[in-house]
Order: sequence, then C-alpha cells, then structure tokens
Amino acid sequence: MTRTRRLLTRPWLIGVLVTGLVAVTAGLYWFQPWQLWVDETVQESLPSAEPVSRPPVPVSKSSAPAVPPSVPVVLATGTLISHEHQTSGTVRVLRAADGSLVLRLEDLATSSGPDVHVWLTDAPVKPGKDGWDVFDDGKYLDAGELKGNKGNQNYPLPTGTDLAGYTSVSIWCDRFDVSFGAAELTGRPA
Repeated sequence: MTRTRRLLTRPWLIGVLVTGLVAVTAGLYWFQPWQLWVDETVQESLPSAEPVSRPPVPVSKSSAPAVPPSVPVVLATGTLISHEHQTSGTVRVLRAADGSLVLRLEDLATSSGPDVHVWLTDAPVKPGKDGWDVFDDGKYLDAGELKGNKGNQNYPLPTGTDLAGYTSVSIWCDRFDVSFGAAELTGRPA
C-alpha cells in the first residue's frame, strides 16, 4: 500500500492520469460511439395542407377552373446509396397543396451520429469513398438536423428555394465532414 501511495504523490503521474481522463472524456464527447447502437425511428405522415381558398371564378363551358391539388406533387426523386455508413431509402421533393416545398425521406435506414443533417446540394453523387466528402464543396441548403436514423421524415424547405440549382440530397455528418449516404435527384424542374 505504501508503494501505491508513494506513486500517487508524484506530480508527473497525477498529470498523466488527469490528461488521460480529459482525453477519454473529450473523445467520448466528440465521437459519441454509443450512437452506433442507438436507433430512433420517426414516422411522419405525408405532408398535406388544405388547398388555398380562392374567390369563385365564373365557369364557361369552354374552360374549367384550375383547382390546386390537395395532395403533394412530386417534383424530384432519388434513391439513397451508402457512403460512410450503410444507408438506404428514397428521397422525394414535394410541392404541398399550399405551395410550400418539402424534402421527404422515406424508408430511411442509416446510422445515428453526432451532428447529422439533411442537405440539398449541387454536388454529384459518387459511389464509394469518392463520394464521402464532396457535398460541402459547392452549394448546399441545410434542411435541418436528421430527426431519426430510421423511418419517414419531412423537412420543410425555405420559401423561395430554387430547386434548379440542386442535384442531390446528402445525409451529412457536419462534425466529421462526411456523407453517410446520398441520392441523386431526377425529375427536377428546370
């Protein structure tokens, strides 16, 4: 017991122990390894809104008034591929009945992680490691923090978002600047 007590009274040993404790604590905070075993499922309904009410328009036999759709219109779609983490699901960009834009993830399955966001980007989707870090090189719009790593989720896009400048969606880990998975968008309006 005297040998242990003698070692603990040495300043350099206490410094090593404190430094080691600080390093382990910082590593746990930064990497959050427990996230690899945590699943959070989010099941949001398809976005809907009541059609915008308009004043009655006289109807002639030659033309019928245009009625806004009560269900969202699909503007673009894509299938998620894996990058840093195994990722699958589909992406749809929708225009709701009220005219708002929503980015929707369906049947999402990916890993949890610290500081993971959903990005609309102008980057090309590349398979494998070549596609891991390209999404922050150009233009991107952060649609919000990932709500859960599984399920169906809606991310409202800001009013005035011009979809013509975006070609892909990435599940992006902002802390480590890496894509968990991404989808190339097809059917985008010009």
